[in-house]
Amino acid sequence: MFKVNENYQKLPGSYLFADIAKRVAAYTAAHPEKRIIRMGIGDVTRPLAPAVIAAMEKASAEMGDAATFRGYAPDHGYDFLREKIVEFDYKSRGVSLAPDEVFVSDGAKSDTGNIGDILSVDNVVAVCDPVYPVYVDTNAMAGRAGDYGPDGRWNKLVYMPCLPENGFVPDFPEKTPDVIYLCYPNNPTGGAATADALRRWVGYALENGALILYDSAYEAYIAEPDIPHSIYEIDGAKACAIEFRSFSKTAGFTGTRCAYTVIPKELESAAAAGGAGGGRVSLNALWGRRQATKLNGVSYIIQRGAEATYSDPGREYGKATIGHYMENARLIREGLEKAGFSVWGGVNAPYIWLKAPGKLSSWDLFDLLLDRAGVVGTPGSGFGPHGEGYFRLTAFSSREDTIEGVGRIAAAAAAL
Repeated sequence: MFKVNENYQKLPGSYLFADIAKRVAAYTAAHPEKRIIRMGIGDVTRPLAPAVIAAMEKASAEMGDAATFRGYAPDHGYDFLREKIVEFDYKSRGVSLAPDEVFVSDGAKSDTGNIGDILSVDNVVAVCDPVYPVYVDTNAMAGRAGDYGPDGRWNKLVYMPCLPENGFVPDFPEKTPDVIYLCYPNNPTGGAATADALRRWVGYALENGALILYDSAYEAYIAEPDIPHSIYEIDGAKACAIEFRSFSKTAGFTGTRCAYTVIPKELESAAAAGGAGGGRVSLNALWGRRQATKLNGVSYIIQRGAEATYSDPGREYGKATIGHYMENARLIREGLEKAGFSVWGGVNAPYIWLKAPGKLSSWDLFDLLLDRAGVVGTPGSGFGPHGEGYFRLTAFSSREDTIEGVGRIAAAAAAL
């Protein structure tokens, strides 16, 4: 008789945002007269750039002509997009990459989860706490996390607390990991890692033979000058780090799906005992093999749209969109501080991390804000044990909803 992957049965409940959606749906059904303001999920609201739409329309027309029709996309992405990524996202910051070190995909969420396919199940994995749930859940599905305990921790994962005391950038863990997930600017805390902090982590990884999985999906939101946009701005990082990027939050591609992962050719691992050939193994080659087997590529139409984000009008529109969201972040941060909340983030990231007042738990605050303010946020406990007592808001709403939402939250807090 067939068997299922027993690791899935160890997962607690459902995915965080599915839980939130269920609660909001139940509340809306019970209170159809209330207008809900959603400041919880990190989904964008501003439309795609006109230059992107024009490029997609042109590409769509090409698909209707036998002379310009395209079938399967190249496994790793079209050269026209990979070359733009190298030029604008890396060369402009002094980072030298080759186009074949860039792998275009349908999302950073997919890549940060799927990267485990090329890593041994025996690796000890370290995650920040709080953390983006995909890192934890996908390792649990693969069997690297062990068992889920009553304390909300997986017994094989190494948790690295990220708190106000360390600026939400973790200290080195007591147990040395093989794989380290870092996300900066950070989701959910909105924290950022300075060049000095990243130098320490790169040095640590090189010294211990560890791999850094660096999620920089929010690099375009960085405003402060001492915050690196890529881990490859740090000397030595190409030998120890994989970087993930996305067009979702920078160019509004949450509904069209396009991202990329960078794996430098010099990034290698020791071959597994008994492995074919022995010696060193190229992670670039392994990921290329994985993608060629499991991914049929991102559509030509979408990649032409992504390419247009690098055009002059595309870049200007992107800057304006990010400026819009970061103004929302400023309004949230300052409005909540004025209302008496302890608040972090919202400077280099579109996320605001706040402390639940008094002895309220994360879910207590969720329920209170939904019931009294009609505002949806994300309970910090959903991001890990050290997220308990905290709460995340996003800056991706409209300006009108942002202003009204902050006012509603302030009024609900005043009534406590």
